[in-house]
Amino acid sequence: MQLLRFVYSRLTEDLLLLALLLGFALLAVFTSIEWQQLPGLVDWHTIAILAGLMVLSRGLEDSGALVRVGHWLLGHMHTERQLALAIVLFAALLSAVITNDVALFIVVPLTLSLSRLASLPVGRLIIFQALAVNAGSAVSPIGNPQNLYLWQRSGDSFFTFMGQMLPIAAWILVALLLLTALAFTGRRVDIHIHAGSHPVRRELLRVSLMCFPLFLLLVEWGLISIAVAGVLALYMLFWRRVLQGVDWLILLIFVLMFINLGLLARLPFMPPLVDTLLALPGAEITGAVALSQVISNVPATIFLAEFSDHWYALAWGANVGGFGLVIGSLANLIALRLGRQPGLWLPFHGWSVVMLLASLLGVFMLRTIL
Repeated sequence: MQLLRFVYSRLTEDLLLLALLLGFALLAVFTSIEWQQLPGLVDWHTIAILAGLMVLSRGLEDSGALVRVGHWLLGHMHTERQLALAIVLFAALLSAVITNDVALFIVVPLTLSLSRLASLPVGRLIIFQALAVNAGSAVSPIGNPQNLYLWQRSGDSFFTFMGQMLPIAAWILVALLLLTALAFTGRRVDIHIHAGSHPVRRELLRVSLMCFPLFLLLVEWGLISIAVAGVLALYMLFWRRVLQGVDWLILLIFVLMFINLGLLARLPFMPPLVDTLLALPGAEITGAVALSQVISNVPATIFLAEFSDHWYALAWGANVGGFGLVIGSLANLIALRLGRQPGLWLPFHGWSVVMLLASLLGVFMLRTIL
C-alpha cells in the first residue's frame, strides 16, 4: 500500500512521466508491435551511460565543492552585470560537465540563497541560468541527453563530437554573454559570503573527479557495462546515500521516450510527415528546431534519428531548439519550477526567443562558411 501511494504521488507530481505512460497506452493500441519487441526500441547504451553520469554528477554535488566554488565566485562580483555574467558562465561550464539538468539543481538554489543576502533580480537571473545551461551543454557529448544519444549513434570519439559542436556552441555562448551584459545593469551589489561555512567532503570530491575521466575513457573504448557497473559498485560500497539521492525515475522517462517515439515512427502517416519536415530549408537543422518547439528537443532528437543519420545537423538543430518556447528544453521547465518566482513565463519567452533568433542566425552563417 505504501509503495502504491509513493507511485501515485510521483505520477501526479511528474506530469511528463504521466503523459508518457498515457501515450504508451494509446500507441500500444494503434501499433501492431509485439510486446517482446519493445526493449529493442530502447538505446540501452545511452540509458546505461546516463545512469553512470547521474551517479557521478550526484557525487560531485553531494561533495559540496560546487556550492563552495559558486559562493566564492559570486562573492567576488560587485555589480548586477558582473554577477549575472559570472552566474551565466559558471552555469554554462558546469552544464558541459555534469549535464544541463543537474547543473540547474546547483545554480538555481545557489541564486535563491544569495537573494536572501542581497537585493537581486532573482527572476531574471533564473531565466538566464536556463539559457546558460542550454548554451553550455551544446558543446559536450555528455552535456545534455540529446548530445549523449547522438554521440552514441554517430560512433565518433568524444573529441570529434566536441569539435563538430564547437562552432555553434561558441556562437551561442558569445551571443548569450552579450545579451546578459545588455539585460543587467551596473548597479552595485554587496554580498558577504563566508565560503568556509560550506564544508567540502574531500574524499568524495577526489573520487568523483577521478572517476569522471576514467568513466568517459571506458565508454570511449566501448566498455560501457564495465564503466557503469564499476561506478554503481563503488558508490554502493562507500557512499550509498549518493545513490539514494539520484532521481532514478529519469531513466524510466527516457526508456518510455524511446519506446513511445519508436512506436510513433511506425504509424503509417509519420514517414511522409517527416519527409515534409526535412524538406524545409535547412533540412535536419530546421526540422529539429521546429519539432523541439512542439515536443521538446530530446524526444525530437530521438524521433528524427529514426529517419536521418545526419547526426551533427540534428545535434545543431536540437540544441538551438532548446531556446524559443519553454517546452523546447526540459531544462527550461526545471529552472522555472525550481525558481518558484511568479510571472516568469512571459519574460522568459521574451529573452528565449531572442536567443533562438540569434542562434538560428549563427547556424546559417556557420553552415555557409564551414
